[in-house]
Amino acid sequence: MQINEATVRKIAHLARIKVTDEEAKSLETELTSILEWVEQLNEVDTENVEPMTSAVETAVKMREDVVTDGGYAGRIIRNAPKSDDNFFVVPKVVE
Repeated sequence: MQINEATVRKIAHLARIKVTDEEAKSLETELTSILEWVEQLNEVDTENVEPMTSAVETAVKMREDVVTDGGYAGRIIRNAPKSDDNFFVVPKVVE
């Protein structure tokens, strides 16, 4: 897949990255070679390969689902500068 300068500039705009003319030309080549390498991966036959999450076989360690000694929200909320009905009250940061 061939990447052109317009595509590089669009990607840079979406990523909010300032790109000079020299960098855009260099990125064209780099991105094209990366995408060509990824296209090569499509040629690999993975028909009989089981999906895996790691190269090393591991078992997920499960913990027992038991009730703990919770139920002391009042003691925890006592540390809060401001609280309401056992919840921390924090200033609004997004409007």
